[in-house]
Amino acid sequence: PLAQLVLPAGVASAGVAGQIVGQTAGDPALPNIVLIVTDDQRWDTLEFMPIVSRELAGHGTVFEEAFVVNPLCCPSRASILTGNYSHTTGVYQQGPPHGGFEAFDDTSTIATWLTDRGYETALFGKYIDAYQSEALGGYVPPGWHEFMAFVHSQYIDYSLTHNGEVATYGAEPADYATTVLGDAAEVFIRGAQPPFFIEFAPPAPHAPAIVEPQFKERFAGLALWRPPSFNEAAIEDKPAYVRRFPPLTAEQVAVIDQRRMAQMRSLLSVDREVGDLLGALAETGQLDDTVVIYTSDNGLLWGEHRWDRKEVPYEEAIRVPLIVRADLLAVAPQVDRHLALNIDLAPTIAELAGVEVETDGQSLLPLLRGDDAVTWRTEFLIEHLERTNPVPTYCAIRTERHMLVEYITGERELYDLETDPYQESNIAGTSGASRLQQDLSRELAILCDPPPPGPETARSTWIGVGVLVSVTGLALVTAKRRRPAPSAT
Repeated sequence: PLAQLVLPAGVASAGVAGQIVGQTAGDPALPNIVLIVTDDQRWDTLEFMPIVSRELAGHGTVFEEAFVVNPLCCPSRASILTGNYSHTTGVYQQGPPHGGFEAFDDTSTIATWLTDRGYETALFGKYIDAYQSEALGGYVPPGWHEFMAFVHSQYIDYSLTHNGEVATYGAEPADYATTVLGDAAEVFIRGAQPPFFIEFAPPAPHAPAIVEPQFKERFAGLALWRPPSFNEAAIEDKPAYVRRFPPLTAEQVAVIDQRRMAQMRSLLSVDREVGDLLGALAETGQLDDTVVIYTSDNGLLWGEHRWDRKEVPYEEAIRVPLIVRADLLAVAPQVDRHLALNIDLAPTIAELAGVEVETDGQSLLPLLRGDDAVTWRTEFLIEHLERTNPVPTYCAIRTERHMLVEYITGERELYDLETDPYQESNIAGTSGASRLQQDLSRELAILCDPPPPGPETARSTWIGVGVLVSVTGLALVTAKRRRPAPSAT
């Protein structure tokens, strides 16, 4: 419970639903919260951000096993704002009918919960995909006191809607989006009355990344990225959509190498802005009373499995950086290896603010305080709905060691991540893995309920056997059992 945390004097826990014990709205003893969400940042790039590494990781909790539950920008951001899976938010894709702003219910989010709690709230950067027409119409989503969002996320030559008024920026150094948004967030910190909540969502390192001049020569001597799965040669065991990917040409490899370097260099601008935000918090005497969360909306592939995007159920797409610095918890810097998800951020923020909410995720606070007795998940669901790309609709289950993917096409992928961390050897359908596959399939049938939407023919095939038919030809168990309600401890 929140009452067990080492929080500033006077901060109490939530009581029964909708009732807060021991606090009045806007009580300055409640912690400030700063949520930083980058765009397409891989989990393995943090070491190249010196300020984030030193000032966040060096003073907080690094979640080494952090994941998103749908590796795509819009559904992931919907999950971050609400704490819910795509099958709860209804946001599976970037645009309508099953995604984008049109599909997103913005009436119950972190912003509305904290506003009701008396927080000043602000967003600087990317809100959610397909927000453009509403932004141009002056619409400001509920719960935000200060709202400075991209009409379309870019580094230069972009427009921002600021509390309903659209302003256009050019290509001068002073117009660089990460800097503009960081400066605005810093101004907000210096002028806001505590408690406040900020979401800082810069465009970096989304491709095509544009690099500030002072960073263009950085990492020049860095080795090329060539993991074992890069431009994977033996793909006979992969599903058909992967087998259709031709080997990367020398020209494509060069483009990927250049893109990787630009993305990493663009993160140095984010790194600087994180330092400026922490500096503003320190200079105003608020750093000790502020929880800072750093993450990304999804990862990205740099040529692994012949792919250079996201959406796929591979580690490079679903794993993200996640750091929480919470000086007020008075715990030493630590590395946590529990399975942490993007749907855990909203309930964590809610509990910090003393708000009781029901979400698909769990509050990370027990892990942050190093509670060894906490009961935590050992598996989770990943969802994907096919859009205009080659990746078919799928549901996947990721455990602490294994991943099983079940596609609407009837194809399967199963990996032992302990012996095969690069997901090169698909053991689905092999005799040695048949029992494991059946067990995971049975669990996946429970988690993937309801499955992603689709054409009626596909839905009837999908739902009629629970999820699908396994490669061994055995129908999955159709009996459903109710999932335990997520708890915010």
